[in-house]
Amino acid sequence: MAQKQHLPPVPEFLSDRLVCKIIFDRILSKRWLTNASIFFQNRIFGIIVYFISATLSYIFIWDKTTVKHPKFLKNQITMEIAQTMRSMPVMSLLTAPFLVAEVRGYAKLYDSFDEEPFPYYSILQFPLFIAFTDFCIYWIHRGLHHPLIYKSLHKPHHKWIMPSPFASHAFHPLDGWSQSVPYHVFPFIFPLQKLAYVFLFGFINLWTVMIHDGEYVANSPIINGAACHTMHHLYFNYNYGQFTTLWDRLGGSYRKPNEELFRRETKMDEAEWKRQTKEMETILKTVEGEDDRKYLSQEETKKDL
Repeated sequence: MAQKQHLPPVPEFLSDRLVCKIIFDRILSKRWLTNASIFFQNRIFGIIVYFISATLSYIFIWDKTTVKHPKFLKNQITMEIAQTMRSMPVMSLLTAPFLVAEVRGYAKLYDSFDEEPFPYYSILQFPLFIAFTDFCIYWIHRGLHHPLIYKSLHKPHHKWIMPSPFASHAFHPLDGWSQSVPYHVFPFIFPLQKLAYVFLFGFINLWTVMIHDGEYVANSPIINGAACHTMHHLYFNYNYGQFTTLWDRLGGSYRKPNEELFRRETKMDEAEWKRQTKEMETILKTVEGEDDRKYLSQEETKKDL
């Protein structure tokens, strides 16, 4: 009978290292590499979209005369970009769990338009997405104006009374993230085609720039465009909606933009600016108290132009 071979025991330190290597190689490394990849892709994509869209808007759309406005801040554009760059990594990190869950198949995302749950849903998903997120963001945004959290979370975005396109993503990170949550919750509740999701993600970022570009294309009673959002930055307690004026109308917070905003000769008129400034300062005292912003002097305004 052949004798059994007795192999020498594996040294404990080698055994531990071997187990750790197997765990890392087969489980942790793949998982964390995936998570890290999603985080960096989200961050890089967001930065690229932000700089391209905001820069093009600044060059071709935004009226540079805005820097003459008495409520335009000293070094404002630099501060807007700096605030965005500080916030984006945190917002990307907080968003990553949603994206990881989507990649792992927990969301109701589908690949092909042929997989739509019922006929024409692939068309319906777009207005459904807008309606759902518009409703949610209205209430989140309005909640961020509550006195208990406004100064700590939402005031950094209201630092820009007369925003430039670069203010579009210049939030406190928790503020920016909280207002983006409905976009990421949507595919866990409703089916959403993957290509449509990418398109909508790009559209959201572009829309955010557009409502800060100061170009008041049309005085629409339905669309919450740049004119409505300018009213929000100037007067704080109005026009919380993201895409439409529906929830502001129902919630009693709608403020129709002044007709003067739609004519350049009155939009950039000093008399209109003085009227805006007077009302803004009155409202600001009730919302923030003392104004701690540093505005451009007339001499600095001339240099900037």
